[in-house]
Amino acid sequence: MDITKFVVSHRENALLYGDYATYRAQLSRKLLNCRKKLNIATKSRGKFHPKAQITAEQISDNHEYLHLALLTAERTWAHAMSMKASHAADTKGMTSKTRSHIVSRLEKGARTAEKLADALSQDAVSGANPNDILEARAYAALLRGAANFEKQSWEDCIVSYAVARMIYSALSTSTKGDIYKDLLTDTIDPSIRYAAYQAKIPRTQPIPSIAKKAFAKADDDLVDRVKAVNPSVLEQGDVAMTGVAGAEGAPSTITWRSREVKIEDASIAVAWASVQTARAKLNERLSTAASLAPKDKAAAYDDILAATQDAVDATKQAIDELRGEGVTQSDPRMQSLQITRTAVNFEMISWRIGRNRVLAGELDGARATFEDLSKRKKKAQEAEQATERPKEEAPGRQIAKLKEKVVLYDGTLQSLETISELPGVANDQELFTRLQATSQYFTALKSLAIARSHSLAHNDANALALIQHALSQTESALPVLSSTTEESTPARNILVSASDIQTLHTLLNGELHRARALVEISQHNKNKKPTTTSSGGKPLIGQLANYPSSGQVNLDNIVVYPPKLEAIPVKPIFLDVAWNYIDYPEKQAAKVEKPQQRAEEQPQEEEKPKKRGWFGFGR
Repeated sequence: MDITKFVVSHRENALLYGDYATYRAQLSRKLLNCRKKLNIATKSRGKFHPKAQITAEQISDNHEYLHLALLTAERTWAHAMSMKASHAADTKGMTSKTRSHIVSRLEKGARTAEKLADALSQDAVSGANPNDILEARAYAALLRGAANFEKQSWEDCIVSYAVARMIYSALSTSTKGDIYKDLLTDTIDPSIRYAAYQAKIPRTQPIPSIAKKAFAKADDDLVDRVKAVNPSVLEQGDVAMTGVAGAEGAPSTITWRSREVKIEDASIAVAWASVQTARAKLNERLSTAASLAPKDKAAAYDDILAATQDAVDATKQAIDELRGEGVTQSDPRMQSLQITRTAVNFEMISWRIGRNRVLAGELDGARATFEDLSKRKKKAQEAEQATERPKEEAPGRQIAKLKEKVVLYDGTLQSLETISELPGVANDQELFTRLQATSQYFTALKSLAIARSHSLAHNDANALALIQHALSQTESALPVLSSTTEESTPARNILVSASDIQTLHTLLNGELHRARALVEISQHNKNKKPTTTSSGGKPLIGQLANYPSSGQVNLDNIVVYPPKLEAIPVKPIFLDVAWNYIDYPEKQAAKVEKPQQRAEEQPQEEEKPKKRGWFGFGR
């Protein structure tokens, strides 16, 4: 029957281009058409007859009766929301008469939906499946909760919305689509949070815990129906909490720079518990899969990045709520939330930097391995390893991959700058110094990547200058990062270990000597004069057996640089002799074929007539 989809689709289509008054007018027209289909419409100038209650038999015979009840309930809801929206801009507020009118409309809609749910509950007659019955009960609870919300009956409002929340949470696991999740996040959860605030329920209790306690007051039949769909909802209070520390087991404090503060909001506690779970899963996966490609390792960071983003959003929402209540910055709750905000933002940016480091490649991209950052072609690599000399990529492709690394380093440097702007970071001298050293580390990596691109373009002087700059940045960061005492984990984050900075420093020293040698060679090639030799440009290594007639050796042409692939003579006479004594596979096949050919040729030779002399006379 798709009750929820029917209601949500009608709301979205109407509210996309209009308001609640337009939605109400559309529902009135659809109601008239529905009554005409059922032949129960009041004729023009006809006598009005009271509308009879919809029965289970009618729904079983024709589903239009189900749509009739839903459209009736929706029209009362649209009427109430239209009146509420028209008085939202009034500075004096809503009058008691208007509020009572809104409540009466919502009460009527709730009664209509509850009667429909009772009719569908007779599943033997109505033909409704368990999901249809649960959707009808949830829709009735949704309208009843809206009526209690307007009546400011907060306890009853929480119970009604808790029923809707538990049903929609259970149904979200059995069906595909985001209809139930959108209802939970956009309508039900904010209403429960506001009603809980008005009912003086502590903010430290999460919404799933509040809904679980309120749902215990529901009737046993509804509990059994929800348990039949998904029993874990009754235990956790929410499908998303499965496998995560619940409200009772969620952390109550958070530690930031050896300072422990109390978590003021339950949503932050639940989100922080999800972060800890995602962190453990990430470390476990990367520790057991060391041979993953960079792209696969980066994909493993998606869960923890989503979890940290949820924690950041929950902290921001809690701060905004306190500001809306008029809480000042000097309040202890606001101070704790500011520290929590810095901690969760630092955690999120730290894992974002770790993902960039994984994408850069081994040793943060310091080694000159031009692997595909998007997808590793294993078959091509295995084919290259099978050959004696692997195929080298073109300089253009190598420069393009170096550009990808530079983009990753730029994103990391921007993330480090964002951390420096977080509240309280600038005042922490130790942390600020370590952030500057980390920024110098990634600046050196960026300079190294740009230097390699210049070297591929034969700009040796520019490459030397960039490597010298990278080395100076590394030497500045080396004393700070070498004193790191924290243990490195399989999952990379913002922490740069002492081995990382030492490896980069050693590598840059070697690259500096190489760059200087290349600059010397290029300068020497530019300054040397063209000379003519009797050997026609043959290098000295190829004519060591010849004594120069002039007594002077041309040292400008010692070897061929860069070396070229050339054929080398290896005493061919020895190979010719060996051919007669070594049984090669091709030679054996030839021996087998020759006796067969000879046997076939012998009868042909015997059949040939003997040659005679001139005019047929024998000789």
